[in-house]
Amino acid sequence: MADGAGTKATAAVPRRLLAEATRLFAERGFDRTSVQEIVEAAGVTKGALYHYFGSKDDLLHEVYARVLRLQTERLEQIAAGGGSVAQRLRAAAADVVVTSIENLDDTKIFFRSMHQLSPEKQKAVRADRRRYHERFRALVEEGQRESVFRAELRPDLVVDYFFGSVHHLGTWYREDGPLDAEQVASDFADMLLYSVRRP
Repeated sequence: MADGAGTKATAAVPRRLLAEATRLFAERGFDRTSVQEIVEAAGVTKGALYHYFGSKDDLLHEVYARVLRLQTERLEQIAAGGGSVAQRLRAAAADVVVTSIENLDDTKIFFRSMHQLSPEKQKAVRADRRRYHERFRALVEEGQRESVFRAELRPDLVVDYFFGSVHHLGTWYREDGPLDAEQVASDFADMLLYSVRRP
């Protein structure tokens, strides 16, 4: 019993560090937030931070990486699931909008501060994001092979066009606005499907 409680308490430390780092990075910016401020807000020592994350840089990397991991897992499930290719592309498109809005602080922080990551971490993130986009693009290509989607479209441009809109969400979406995440996701997905379907 004590072991289980200890494991839960240990697991809570990195989550708390990430939560406070995300909040502070969103409020003050990555470069204006000190390690000391993060550990004080999380109620842990600097030693604890360096145990779980080698640096503030690692915290910033994990803020975005955890969202991308979630989105990648969900995309794999959707792409490999049942339904027509149009249904799966629509579900994948809606899902990435919902998960982006649900983690809006994380994505805003990351795109605002990615240039401050080390070159190695920037390269790793780009590779992970490229794999995600390639899996999404494969659904477009599948639909083209089945003559469901327009053959003349360039799948890379379809992906770039759609994700340009998704990455722009952080500049205008507000939780207290007139649209909830599901409504935005539904409209985005419908617009994507309308643009790629054969007439």
